[in-house]
Amino acid sequence: METLEKIFGGADKVKTMRLFLFNPQTSFDISDIARRTKITNTRARTETKNLEKIGLIKKRILSKGINGSKKKIAIKKKVQGWMLDEKFSFLHSLQDFLINITSAQYQEIVERIKRVGLVKLIILSGVFIQDNESRVDILIVGDKIKKSTVANVVSDIESRVGKEIKYACFETSDFLYRLGMCDKLIRDILDYPHKKLINKLEI
Repeated sequence: METLEKIFGGADKVKTMRLFLFNPQTSFDISDIARRTKITNTRARTETKNLEKIGLIKKRILSKGINGSKKKIAIKKKVQGWMLDEKFSFLHSLQDFLINITSAQYQEIVERIKRVGLVKLIILSGVFIQDNESRVDILIVGDKIKKSTVANVVSDIESRVGKEIKYACFETSDFLYRLGMCDKLIRDILDYPHKKLINKLEI
């Protein structure tokens, strides 16, 4: 993402733009934007203001549930939110530029996922190849996999690509057993478009 950050003026702006581009029908308030992109509320306000100014996003009032202080009754509160403006003149060009994953970004994903254990297979599908019907975006197979680290790595990748990621993680023996049994999830991944980043199992 380093090149994109230089072009667009920083990682916070790239992550905020991707959040709206990957979720065109969803509205976000400042707290949503900060949480999903892992930036501060102050930076979220700044980037949102800039994107609204150029016409990429537009304001929209949201209703959010909050808990009452005494009886913990759910209360609806109206807050300021924003969503993608699909009438933005350069929307499609921007989507093609920011949503498509480059070779350098694939390598960055590999380096992050390799931290979780002895990784033998990484498959990307779904959001990474612009296939919204895929059941899984990332498949990870290996040994001594640290599940908590996997969750943290996936959360970090989510903040960078701007979308929640569906992932599956298996120990090698479990994966090979499922593969031999023609497990539906495994077949749904392998039989449809995907990209292998690491394939030490040679499947």
